[in-house]
Amino acid sequence: MFNRNRSLQQVAAIVSISLVAGCSLLGEEGSDDAGPIVVGTTSAPSTLDPAAAWDGSWELFRNVYQTLLSYPNGATTPQPDAATCEFTDGTSRTYRCKLREGLSFSNGDKLDAEAVKHTFDRILAINAPTGPAGLLGSLDRVEAVGDREVVFRLNKADATFPFVLATPGMSLVAPDDYPAKAVREGDGIVGSGPYDLKSYKEGDRAELVRNDRYKGAADRKNGAVTIRYFQDSAEMVKALRGKQIDITYQGLAADDIVTLENKSDENEGLQLVEGAASNINYLVFNPKDKWSNKLAVRRAVAQVVDRAALAHKVYKDTVDPLYSMVPKGLTGHTTGFFDDFGDPDPDKARSILDDAGITAPVPLTLWYTTDRYGSDTALEFKEIKTQLEASGLFEVTLKSRPWKTYVVGYQKGEYPVFGRGWAPDFPDADNFIAPFVGEQNALGTPYPAKEITQVLLPRSRQESDRANVVKDFQEAQQILVDDARLLPLWQGKQYIAANEDVSGGERALDPSTIMMVWELSRKTSW
Repeated sequence: MFNRNRSLQQVAAIVSISLVAGCSLLGEEGSDDAGPIVVGTTSAPSTLDPAAAWDGSWELFRNVYQTLLSYPNGATTPQPDAATCEFTDGTSRTYRCKLREGLSFSNGDKLDAEAVKHTFDRILAINAPTGPAGLLGSLDRVEAVGDREVVFRLNKADATFPFVLATPGMSLVAPDDYPAKAVREGDGIVGSGPYDLKSYKEGDRAELVRNDRYKGAADRKNGAVTIRYFQDSAEMVKALRGKQIDITYQGLAADDIVTLENKSDENEGLQLVEGAASNINYLVFNPKDKWSNKLAVRRAVAQVVDRAALAHKVYKDTVDPLYSMVPKGLTGHTTGFFDDFGDPDPDKARSILDDAGITAPVPLTLWYTTDRYGSDTALEFKEIKTQLEASGLFEVTLKSRPWKTYVVGYQKGEYPVFGRGWAPDFPDADNFIAPFVGEQNALGTPYPAKEITQVLLPRSRQESDRANVVKDFQEAQQILVDDARLLPLWQGKQYIAANEDVSGGERALDPSTIMMVWELSRKTSW
């Protein structure tokens, strides 16, 4: 997930759909005497080491590790957490941070400037294919000045660097426990975040308890949280109704959302909350593949795919069609794919192939993951297959893998066409363009896009007032449309279902729609 958000309105601008007559929005905060609050999600970590994760693992990291900057409730720009930071030059190339006094890791080791330097040096040294090193493209070196001062020297102007520091990918780690040049093994965590990881069972659960050594921005409203990982939405909703979990986060399927909206006996005592979000889903075309490498094939697919049908038939209108990699609600958003291709039209697609001398049907293999983006993913890809084959222009084979092996496959370039989702790392259009271009990117498929990487992005990053970079982002989006190597499909919404005695869900999402579980609590009374 380089995760993150976007609409310059708060991501958790929440509209409540209450299923309990007379209850307020997820209640009022209260005690947690009944034991740990149990959160359900279908998004399990792929690793426990921040240097190796640029994905949904960040959802756990946000709560057990600490970053120099973060997003307190209501903030859409980075605020002090482990440190206060600022640019100290006029060119956005020198960024200084002053650590809080008395910081330490959960094992008692001191969190000082050398630990911060170690954290960033190892991200770059390990350079994991699935890690966040790509976020640090503007970082030249890190200097530790005394115990508490850290200086980041950038190789070019980068007004987005504070946003990068606030991502869970930049989680601070203890030097003695996290090797300088290797990913840490095992199922433990040594962090300085709001919670300690008491126990962890991969694919099953993570048990969090308060970290008594913590000093930071989080105001914890509970003493312990257990995160349970589910294979699908139906299993998770069943656990919610059975009081085995208190609240759901990530992975509610469209059918379950529609069912939860109904006032019925099985939904008694539950509440559903809908919030704005900027997560997107899209297709990636691998230029190493014989057919995906052809512009005409990519443009023909773009001409056939019916986003509105995907949103309505598969997702029951719980998502919106998307026509640019930059989502609606974010400064700089365009509708480039609709402007260029209009409504789905197989005849136009056939002309695109004919003009390129390509004889239909074109064989394509589409890959998707079975356990990352929700239970509807398989239905989504079946619908895409139906649409493409109904045009008479394509023969589609569908293949899938669980996320842990799926990631390895796309990083090795094994998939001709594959599906990805993106939850933004920070609230800027830059984060919906930069992660996908360049020789090293979040997709594992090099995409030089030199006009974007060498001109538009560097120029936009010199501008601290992000409202002044709209033209650059519009040009970048048009290049993506012209190349059609990335095909945006839909933009999601955020849904949280909870039992009536849980409060704080509307405050718990940061601008990346990552859940800050410290905001959750139990109500004392109605």
